[in-house]
Amino acid sequence: MKLIAVGKLKAGPEQELLARYRARLRPKLEVVEVAQGRGSPTEQKRREADALLAACPDNAFVIVLDEGGPLMDSPVFAAKLQQWQETGRLVCFMIGGAEGLDAAIIQRADALFSLGKLTWPHMLVRVMLAEQLFRAQAIQMGHPYHKAGRP
Repeated sequence: MKLIAVGKLKAGPEQELLARYRARLRPKLEVVEVAQGRGSPTEQKRREADALLAACPDNAFVIVLDEGGPLMDSPVFAAKLQQWQETGRLVCFMIGGAEGLDAAIIQRADALFSLGKLTWPHMLVRVMLAEQLFRAQAIQMGHPYHKAGRP
């Protein structure tokens, strides 16, 4: 699996949490950071899209985190992840920059999903995705990390 994201994650709690979840994931989650675009918001998105797409193999299965994507609970995400991995293609997750995603990224996506309607800092989204990937793997293996059910 590969996570391609705009911007560089600086040292701090987010980087530490990301490293903790990455160490638990099998297959390993490779993280590729691309530079933030410069210029007008439209130009920033275009430049970031070029960089995101250049970092992703042509035959990859691309999943884009986008607020317009469907909402999933963790068991549904676990099932989707399994389906995506069963394609036999490298699974690449993409996270855009502060200005959002260029239409070229949405068009390239094989799947979209949203972490919710709230706006999250882009650096924190990496950690949230890594945790959900770990949770999905735990669900797939029947591990009790995921506590199902509500009172």
